[in-house]
Amino acid sequence: MIKMDNELKKLRIERSKKRSKNSSSMRWVIIGVFIMVLLGMGAYAYSRLNSAIEVETMRVRAASPSSSGEGGIILNATGYIVAAHKIELASKVVGKVSRIGVNKGDKVREGQELVRLEDDEYRARVVEAQGQLNSLKARLAALENGSRPEEIAKARAELDQVRADLENAQVSLKRTITLVEAGVLARQTLDDAQARYNVQAARTSSFEKSYTLASVGPRREDIDAMRAQVKQVEGTLAFAQTQLENTIIRAPISGIILERNVERGEFVTTGFVGDRGAKGYVVSLADLNDLQVELDINQNDFAKLGPRQPCIVSTDAYPDRKYQGFIAEISPEANRQKATVQVKVKVANPDQYLRPEMNASVVFHAPEKSGPKNDAAPLITIPSSAVRDQTVFVVAEGRATRRKLQLAGTTSQGVQVSSGLIGGEDLIINPPADLREGQKIEPRQR
Repeated sequence: MIKMDNELKKLRIERSKKRSKNSSSMRWVIIGVFIMVLLGMGAYAYSRLNSAIEVETMRVRAASPSSSGEGGIILNATGYIVAAHKIELASKVVGKVSRIGVNKGDKVREGQELVRLEDDEYRARVVEAQGQLNSLKARLAALENGSRPEEIAKARAELDQVRADLENAQVSLKRTITLVEAGVLARQTLDDAQARYNVQAARTSSFEKSYTLASVGPRREDIDAMRAQVKQVEGTLAFAQTQLENTIIRAPISGIILERNVERGEFVTTGFVGDRGAKGYVVSLADLNDLQVELDINQNDFAKLGPRQPCIVSTDAYPDRKYQGFIAEISPEANRQKATVQVKVKVANPDQYLRPEMNASVVFHAPEKSGPKNDAAPLITIPSSAVRDQTVFVVAEGRATRRKLQLAGTTSQGVQVSSGLIGGEDLIINPPADLREGQKIEPRQR
């Protein structure tokens, strides 16, 4: 029984520990609820601050011409934006691509390395040509300097020796002649002595000529021939060095990479290529600050246009952005099949929104009228309620964008604007007082 009582005492619940655990759990529940409330209030405030504001807008009309300035719209045309000077950069040498350091869309500067070809073979040719040149230069220097004093002294000593041998042979010959005539020696002995003398005389003549050549030096013709060989090998070395430098393909202008045509390990050639063979060019690039719009103008409308005709360029992708332009090139011949004449319009103020091959709309204005020149610029009239501190808000990509204006005066129709708007913009007529730059808006066209 005593043991059972002890076991029952161990099963007794301690009230103080239970109350402590309950209070700790309640504290964490309250903290969690408080955090959830704060997050909800923050999300509500963020949605309120970033919610789109409904505003009333109107499309700004193009500038009305001044009394003797540009005329009204005479022609609308559509075409495509092209780079004025697109370059398909090819290699001057054949080889396998070992490195390519650019990708499509990269900006590059003039002289920047774009592609590097394997150059082991070209380096070997440079070393070979350099060795040949060094050898020929050494031989030319030897010819120009002539014989060394030591060589001339040696030739002189050899000549003195053979002359002494010649004198000895001559004395021996004279003695032999005397003895043969006296009958002391046989006739054969005289013949042998004469032969030795003749050999020694010929040998002396040879050494005299060698000594003369050593003293005078090489002929001018030999020196000139060696100089010509040196020049030839110098040209070979220069060509080999140029070929080695051409294994590094650099950007000829500053611009944007439009297309990357090769990968590492592919073969590049300078001749005719097929679809699946070696590549004829490595990259194409262009200066996107020099853009044109290529148009095909119907022959019936061609008479309306002329050189440097002013126009306004816009794109379907960004219809609210307008660009000034003028006719920069008119094709000297027409297209018989299409009955059109190609006209290229230069975009005067391109930006990063314009891309080659975008479709574009061009609005041509009439040229200036003859008569007294009036420098008054074309004016745009907008409601006065849209202007605040000589600025307005326009809609661009669903957000409010502030524009600084130059005002020319007021009329009964509204405020006249001389610069800051070109027509085609969606203008916010009555902007709220708290409207700020970049805020989301929900336009309601009037």
